[in-house]
Amino acid sequence: MRVLHAVTLHSPTGAFGGPVRVALNLSHGLRARGHDPRLLALADGFGPTPPTDVEGVPARLHPARRLLPLGFSGITSPALLAEAGRLVRGADVVHVHLARDLVTLPVALAALRARVPLVLQTHGMVDPSDRLLAKVLDALAVRRVLRGAAAVLHLTAHERRGLDAVLGAPLRTAVRLVNGVPAQSPRPAPGGPPRILYAARLQDRKRPCDFVAAAPEVLRRHPDARFVVAGPDEGERAAVERLVDDLGLRDRVDLVGPLGAAQVLEELRRAHVYVLPSVDEPFPMSVLESLSVGTPAVVTVSNGLAPAVGEAGAGRVVEDASGLAGAVLELLEPQAAEKASAAAHALAGSAFSLDAVVADLLDVYVRAVGQPRSQA
Repeated sequence: MRVLHAVTLHSPTGAFGGPVRVALNLSHGLRARGHDPRLLALADGFGPTPPTDVEGVPARLHPARRLLPLGFSGITSPALLAEAGRLVRGADVVHVHLARDLVTLPVALAALRARVPLVLQTHGMVDPSDRLLAKVLDALAVRRVLRGAAAVLHLTAHERRGLDAVLGAPLRTAVRLVNGVPAQSPRPAPGGPPRILYAARLQDRKRPCDFVAAAPEVLRRHPDARFVVAGPDEGERAAVERLVDDLGLRDRVDLVGPLGAAQVLEELRRAHVYVLPSVDEPFPMSVLESLSVGTPAVVTVSNGLAPAVGEAGAGRVVEDASGLAGAVLELLEPQAAEKASAAAHALAGSAFSLDAVVADLLDVYVRAVGQPRSQA
């Protein structure tokens, strides 16, 4: 089966975060089963000639051009838009990782016009919004593609309710599909001083400053602990650096910047505890990757993975930032660390296996191909 995965932006720094990782993981799983996935996206950070594959997945990447000062929503590529119709016509299924932007929305519309089966996956990026741009895009395009898609994949019940609200009616084609993570061998118990890791974009919703603010309490019991902040800056790095200086933590906190996929896994294996303080996070890939190598995770209650982490004992779930340090200290106790590490690895393999997710996705594709084609 020829599957075109469309996502907003690919960059060496992983600036667009989880949706790209999901698209690549699914593509690897599809290739392993003999299918032909391809990636379509903007590119940034590669110079004038982007690569023709990403991690072995064939890719059509076009240098991003900024049209509007609206973050990821304001970038596009005339060349990508010009060839979108041809690319979707060459696919059996078009799988769009949908956001309110000038890349994924036009590709989804092109699939509807070409009457090629369209599968949408929103990753929590299409939710009710009072912003004027969101309202305009919803009226012009978002509701149209939601109605026309053969399937709309959602992660949580909260995301599903948000999609219903955007559409203004129950979404009849909604299908729950969790994010999957490739199987990894469990890391050996890390030695040396405690190493606490944050690996995500440095943006307000991710709360990197909450991670830094938890350090002094941990350091009172473990004065040799190190705190690693990894990820591309999306507006919060300066605030993180100021807080590090205000707390006198320059010798305890390492700001290592963006990391590649292999480097993230390496850091997760070295870490004693992974901490993601973000709020209203749908289904973070960084937490799944942490679980996959057996590194216990600390998340907040509004994280979509909180119920699974809490029930399995694969880490700790806290109400808010005030509980982060206490949770980390619990997971640094040897017996608790060993138990949580084993639970984390088992949870990733049982509930979030990439192989099982790809099998479910292929069922979605088969049903989509067998449906009457929507007409834009």
